[in-house]
Amino acid sequence: MLKITMFSAADKVKGQGVGSAYIELINLLKDRFSDEFEIKINKYGRSQISHYHTINFPFFLSTFMPGRGRKIGYVHFLPETLEGSVKIPQPFRAIFYWYVIKFYKRMDHIVVVNPSFIRKLEKVGIDRSKITYIPNFVDDDHFHELPAAQKQALRDKYGYDRNRFMILGTGQIQERKGVNDFIKLAQQNPDIQFVWAGGFSFGRITDGYAELKKVVDNPPANLSFPGIVDRHLIGEYYNMADLFLLPSYNELFPMSVLEAFSCGTPVMLRDLDLYQSIIDGYYEPAQDVDEMQEKITALRQNPAGLTFLHDKSLIATQRYSKNHLAEIWHRFYLQQAEER
Repeated sequence: MLKITMFSAADKVKGQGVGSAYIELINLLKDRFSDEFEIKINKYGRSQISHYHTINFPFFLSTFMPGRGRKIGYVHFLPETLEGSVKIPQPFRAIFYWYVIKFYKRMDHIVVVNPSFIRKLEKVGIDRSKITYIPNFVDDDHFHELPAAQKQALRDKYGYDRNRFMILGTGQIQERKGVNDFIKLAQQNPDIQFVWAGGFSFGRITDGYAELKKVVDNPPANLSFPGIVDRHLIGEYYNMADLFLLPSYNELFPMSVLEAFSCGTPVMLRDLDLYQSIIDGYYEPAQDVDEMQEKITALRQNPAGLTFLHDKSLIATQRYSKNHLAEIWHRFYLQQAEER
């Protein structure tokens, strides 16, 4: 029995993709490998593998304790990807960014959720041989496409017009997520129902909080902010939507996109470089808000285009299925145990 200790505070703040990814992995390991892996969470007893999902300072201190075994760091973000998420004044920002890299360098091995991180980690002195790319995944037991009649019933349940074109965005309400562009598109398209499921997970230190909070409190008539939606319900929102739109300026490996794929929802994204190595060809790309507007208009007039994106979503979800990732994680942990 391989003893693995997970160190994480990812589920303490609702509405974070990091927390969703952590929960998916824990559930997968307990479901598939309970006879091979003994999983403990935030326990400081002896372990063969210690897997750090978040960079909390007590976790950093624990890396100096005996009995930690092989230390695995899970890199969900780099300092630069925090820009536009939270406001950290100098000199604290520089200190925190230094700490992030210091934490990663304490690890015996690093797992990245996006291959674009590998080169950036090498630049700060982490050896390429110590880095493994393993993508996120979602559980299709919770995220799957519902029958058309059930989708219509959900519109009734949540008070949305059955016949109105609906565009969904999800995630924390912050500048990095491109919420301002989402708001602008809602203002430009009063006949479309826009819904953003998410909230201010970091409160007032959220970048752009004051401006965004004014819109959330008094949105246009066609823009709805239901707040942070529980994970067991968010799949219903993906199924209600005709199009999922994530206009983020900077992303890691967004769980929301995988969740939309798994529900068969057509996906449009701001065309970021980091997407091209992981989900290229499965979504409708747009460079800016003007191109998003053009493509939204075109897709509304072309049901076949939406059907094409729907089919692409279902193809993408096969690549990031829990069955495929279960094999990858199983092999990875066994290899790390041997390295120890």
